[in-house]
Amino acid sequence: MSINAYGALSGDRPLEPLRISRRAPGAHDVQIDIAFCGICHSDLHQARAEWAGTMFPCVPGHEIVGRVAAVGSDVTGFAIGDLVGVGCIVDSCRDCADCGDDLENYCDHMVGTYNSPTADAPGHTLGGYAEQIVVHERYVLRIRHPDAQLAAVAPLLCAGITTYSPLRHWNAGPGKKIGVVGIGGLGHMGLKLAHAMGAHVVAFTTSESKRDAARALGADEVVVSRNADEMAAHAKSFDFILNTVAAPHDLDAFLVLLKRDGTMALVGAPASPHPSPQVFNLIMKRRSIAGSMIGGIAETQEMLDFCAAHDIVSDIELVDADQINASYERMLAGDVKYRFVIDTTTLAA
Repeated sequence: MSINAYGALSGDRPLEPLRISRRAPGAHDVQIDIAFCGICHSDLHQARAEWAGTMFPCVPGHEIVGRVAAVGSDVTGFAIGDLVGVGCIVDSCRDCADCGDDLENYCDHMVGTYNSPTADAPGHTLGGYAEQIVVHERYVLRIRHPDAQLAAVAPLLCAGITTYSPLRHWNAGPGKKIGVVGIGGLGHMGLKLAHAMGAHVVAFTTSESKRDAARALGADEVVVSRNADEMAAHAKSFDFILNTVAAPHDLDAFLVLLKRDGTMALVGAPASPHPSPQVFNLIMKRRSIAGSMIGGIAETQEMLDFCAAHDIVSDIELVDADQINASYERMLAGDVKYRFVIDTTTLAA
């Protein structure tokens, strides 16, 4: 099946309209007509070959929402017309301990929604900047938000689960003081989710101008991290800090804000390493630095259901396919509040 898509033919060329092929649905496959696809910073890095191993043509996109167009003969959980989503994972080994624990995101053989080896042409997965996608039913997610919110649901499939998973793992909730560093595509979701979980939420930003925006997103307090007095006022007080910043920065400034046994989880992925933290800031209070990567399929479904129940979606700007390259440049400049989402009906224009 040949469909319209948007992708890159090399790392030094802008994305452009493409024709790509999708496999016919197998017995356990779900064919999805894509309505919207979010633009993630990962898309830019991969399409421009800033991350090693980009396979071309590269069709990015792992924040996919749409409707089921066809199902395989053995599919029982989905029917034509269902509202569904696909996130960062379209396959895994299904046999390892991680898969057995519903943590396919940590499977050594996880197949990403784009740029992972596959038997389908052209030999690697092609993502959601396209009209359709075919995915095994295990990796398809049910969306319970109303139709009117569908575009704003798309970023939940990456930005939402990337922030929800560590908040859940480190038990954000009533009685916990939670920090969120950075108010961007990830950070704005972290604020909304931590607030909905019932935690006391403190936003950290380098910009005085973002105070009101952070409070509107759910922050109980806002700290300008360049203000030493504001930072010092929160010393040794946080149970958990979610650090969403994807640029190298001083981790010690935030480590000293953790209580004894507090944890800071890093979900931003900088292109070059952070400066090494001072070991004494870790050992003197048994603090931890941790990492977290998206979430498994079951947890992603849990996140979507939680967001539907709490009326949580991403703050988005809807763009046409021919605006993707401009959106990449604006994203690099920080000129988006807070996620771009592609209207895939414009792929045929």
